[in-house]
Amino acid sequence: MDSANLSLSSLLVCLLSGLSLGADAASDEESRFVVQFKPGMASEAKAGVKAAGGILVQDLGRHNAAAFLLPASAVKGLQHNPHIEYLEVDALRYPLSQTEPYGIAMVQADVLRPYADSAANRTVCIIDSGIDMGHEDLPNNRLTGSYDAGTGDWDSDENHHGTHVAGTIAALNNNLGVIGVHPGSALHLHIIKVFDADGWAYSSSLVAALDKCIDAGANVVNMSLGGPLKSRTEDRAFADAETLGVLSVAAAGNDGNTRHSYPASYNAVVSVAALDENKQVADFSQRTSQVELSAPGVGVLSTLPMGQAEVASVMAGGNDFDAVAMDGSPYGSETAMLANCGFGDSICNASGQLCLISRGSISFAEKVQNCAAGGGVGAIIYNNVPGELYGTLGGVNTTIPSVGVSDTTGAALQQTIGQVATLNVAQGNYARFSGTSMATPHVAGVAALVWGLHSNCSNTEIRTALRVTAEDLGPTGRDDAYGYGLVRASAAHNYLIAHPCSGGQGSGGGGSGSGGSCKGKNKQCN
Repeated sequence: MDSANLSLSSLLVCLLSGLSLGADAASDEESRFVVQFKPGMASEAKAGVKAAGGILVQDLGRHNAAAFLLPASAVKGLQHNPHIEYLEVDALRYPLSQTEPYGIAMVQADVLRPYADSAANRTVCIIDSGIDMGHEDLPNNRLTGSYDAGTGDWDSDENHHGTHVAGTIAALNNNLGVIGVHPGSALHLHIIKVFDADGWAYSSSLVAALDKCIDAGANVVNMSLGGPLKSRTEDRAFADAETLGVLSVAAAGNDGNTRHSYPASYNAVVSVAALDENKQVADFSQRTSQVELSAPGVGVLSTLPMGQAEVASVMAGGNDFDAVAMDGSPYGSETAMLANCGFGDSICNASGQLCLISRGSISFAEKVQNCAAGGGVGAIIYNNVPGELYGTLGGVNTTIPSVGVSDTTGAALQQTIGQVATLNVAQGNYARFSGTSMATPHVAGVAALVWGLHSNCSNTEIRTALRVTAEDLGPTGRDDAYGYGLVRASAAHNYLIAHPCSGGQGSGGGGSGSGGSCKGKNKQCN
């Protein structure tokens, strides 16, 4: 039996157990179904559906079928109608369009987007876990990399991390997936793979990777990585790279404390903290004297190797809601009644139903297991604080699909208890990640975009422009949580129009240009 029919069977169990002639109106909520007629029985089947209260909404005569709005109380009887072959939920379909992650506007990259192609004269070197070469939303025309005998080919990404970083920097403006900070089609990306599937490397590997970036003519180096131990060799290597005109950018760290992380905490490297979509510093972001800039790093939507992402959706009460698949959730689509399972801290009596659960004291995995133990076919866990819920099952094997939703979505779903809802977790090409690793490529992308419009500037002049034009957050002036504040592309660009660079030594190794068409008195970009 396919998943659609399994979902329908679960729905019918709910209807059998939960409906009666005295049920309230909410229990008889109409839903849209496709009804497949038996050969030669279309007229009889349509008459039966109409008698049960069905309303025809789409005739599929060529296929001996039709779509109807059906009251929940009619579904069971129609399932056994001798003139009907089967019923299935009339599944939603959406336009495959491009989404702009919230961080793009936060860092003002959208303002400079019209000039991205003329600013694509820089080289960004990404030291990470490789990249999924051939991804539908990543550039391939100026994509190069360096082979590493220890980690394998740079054009594969078993860890998924590097592909996500690359998408934030350079996802194409192509009506697919997402768009990056710098979607200029001629932007040169050079990939150095230091992480394999195990996800770790050595400081010596990082120094060697930096050397390869320099050899490739890198202007900006993105390092969404780090560790707590300082290395004198590493420190000197980044100082040398700065002298050669390279702007190095690294993640401040995800331990949520005041410990320094390296390479971010070397003087020659820009240390980047993570913000949420409300411009609040993330609780996991390091707070140190070396934090220089901050950028979006919570729930950042970007590219993953093709088919390796988990995508999720929830529909209830005729409305679609944003949802995030629990990390480690099995795939599946379930349509069933929605049951209120409270905090999910005990087995919920939800046979054949979807469990609506509040975030609470036990783990997400335990909540999902309690739902399944009570016969639930899927779990929706909503946040108990403002914002989306990005949860993980922590490696625990669960048997039903599960998602996280925001506190506001949870409140809306509570109003649909007892009605039919649909939960879907499926494969995709894009996912939301959180971390200072996700904040770092926002800064690297902005640096490349602004530098491309002012290619006579040196690396230190670009760094200064980003620092002095950052949006001050937190306490007035620089602080250990936000650094100088949120990086802003348009503000930095306009600063450099008002304060032209002197050029000279240390202007970077990867290209030159006229400076871009966004300059000039009448072409301010803020």
